[in-house]
Amino acid sequence: MSKLTKNQKAVKEKIDSTKLYGLDEACALLKEISYTKFDASVEITTNLGVDPRKANQMIRGVVSLPNGTGKVTRVLVLCTPDKENEAKEAGADYVGLDEYIEKIKGGWTDIDVIICTPSVMAKVGQIGRILGPRGLMPNPKTGTVTMDIANAVKEVKAGKIDFKVDKTGIIHAAIGKVSFAPEKIAENARAFVSAVLKLKPQTLKGTYLKSATICTTMSPALKLDIKGFTATGAEK
Repeated sequence: MSKLTKNQKAVKEKIDSTKLYGLDEACALLKEISYTKFDASVEITTNLGVDPRKANQMIRGVVSLPNGTGKVTRVLVLCTPDKENEAKEAGADYVGLDEYIEKIKGGWTDIDVIICTPSVMAKVGQIGRILGPRGLMPNPKTGTVTMDIANAVKEVKAGKIDFKVDKTGIIHAAIGKVSFAPEKIAENARAFVSAVLKLKPQTLKGTYLKSATICTTMSPALKLDIKGFTATGAEK
């Protein structure tokens, strides 16, 4: 077993692995336990009491983080020529159709979000097997298949993220950077958890939000007191 580094020992002394932290306290503590030389991402994880194998318990949604993600999001818009100027003016990084479909077929996926119009979905479907496993496939439910290209691009650039429960009932999401003020991290976290709680299946029996943790890149996870979320009445 490897020995703990000086920083790891310092972190271990600052946290209590048995404690349930209030969100505000946890967000303030994140800055003290992050020792990366880069601006680490802040990630929140929720463990849900759902069975993703059941269609009515497959939790998926979107949320606009009030303070953004702190990340530069690279957006590709696949559209017909009449929508290209709209996409470019809204701030899309890449705009086109056939040439980008061919690039993706060749292995290029140097993007974070793909937005397209409904009219080109047949062509986008050709690369669905490439995009799907990478979480890049446009979907009307997440607002990435739309005629309002400009608004979709602006929302993504401003901090709109989509999330989906995995096969074990867990949702992971990056909600900011450790350089954010603690209150901004907390505000983003509350917006995210609120969005998750609103998607609780009506037919679900038992506990929906079982647990939640928050951490930064390479830092230990802090267990959150979920009563701080559910006491607001968001979960019925």
